[in-house]
Amino acid sequence: MEPVIRKLQRKTLVPAQIIGYALTILVGVTIVLLTFQLYADIKPALTSQTDVFKAHTVTVSKNVTLFKTANKEGVYFDQRELDRMQQQEFVKKVSKFTSSSFNVSASINLGNGHRMSTDLFFESVPDEYLDVQSDAWKWDSNSDFLPIVIPEDYLSLYNFGFAESQSLPVISQNTLSQVSFNILIEGNGRQRMFTSRIVGFSGKINSILVPEDFLMWANRKYGTASNDRCSRLLVEFTDASDERIPAYFEGSGLNINKTELETSKMVFVFRFALLFVFAIAAIIIVLSVAFIVMSLNLIVQKNRELFVNLYNIGYSPNQIARFYQRVVSAITVVDLLLSTVVALWIRKLYVVRLESLFTIEGGLLPIFFTALILCVLLLLVYNYLIRRMIRTTVAP
Repeated sequence: MEPVIRKLQRKTLVPAQIIGYALTILVGVTIVLLTFQLYADIKPALTSQTDVFKAHTVTVSKNVTLFKTANKEGVYFDQRELDRMQQQEFVKKVSKFTSSSFNVSASINLGNGHRMSTDLFFESVPDEYLDVQSDAWKWDSNSDFLPIVIPEDYLSLYNFGFAESQSLPVISQNTLSQVSFNILIEGNGRQRMFTSRIVGFSGKINSILVPEDFLMWANRKYGTASNDRCSRLLVEFTDASDERIPAYFEGSGLNINKTELETSKMVFVFRFALLFVFAIAAIIIVLSVAFIVMSLNLIVQKNRELFVNLYNIGYSPNQIARFYQRVVSAITVVDLLLSTVVALWIRKLYVVRLESLFTIEGGLLPIFFTALILCVLLLLVYNYLIRRMIRTTVAP
């Protein structure tokens, strides 16, 4: 009798509805898989190069005028100005640059009794804003080693400016990171020597950076000025594309790094575009689910007498529902497999173009993981709704 039941139930299906569901779910799932995969592929590259995925952050300082040249105190931010900036709706967080208030000199032994030295300055920022990852970026008060981060631009100026004009060899980041030198700090009648090494190159912060806890300690012990004075800020925005930001800083006589702001805007637009595409894909999937559920409900209502008769002769609601569960589940699984194949093929095409711009290190896990999650969710939803639909019809 089971083949006869299947034959009867198969006649209740409408091919056009099945094909429509299959096509819409294929399109929706493919877009969702590509959205997650594209985000996973591009995010590490943007994070390592601009760090703008972590925070829409820019460097802010006061404009230097003739009056401030005569009175240097005018370049520092006071607490009232910091509070007023923090109260702006588009500002998420305001952090200070901490500057050294003691003498710093760096020296390196060239051999044969020759030594080269230069004066330096140090600054520090909270580690959350640092776009350098290094296990050596730490300082211990009992250690004489001091890690340093310098801007990438400094090395570029040497390699493509000074070295070129003086016929000197160019230096790679890896080579420069292997060079050890001495740092002497002096102030308040005290001095201390540290061994040091460049442990990273920042593409975001244009300053010579040391760990924040070191600089706070050194300012207290060797500094000659108040540690509360600050001439530069790191301002994190809730939305870097907010049109009020340029007007506020220009009206306040503040200088903002517009390049960082434009980069933040670009990434914000990129993320918004991905979110918009994902939302469209999610709507397509929801409509596909609603379409097949409504189609099945129409089939059930149209063939209610058949299902009631099957129930009356001994078939349980679960047995009656099983045929439709298998049909919809099979179509869904096949569609998800096809969507995965299509997404992998499209990814192969865009990776060829993107790798000409930056290295893509991400794997294919987002596609497979998202496909698996969608498959499980859809099968659970379908099996539950179909079983409930049949039970309500034959055994109200």
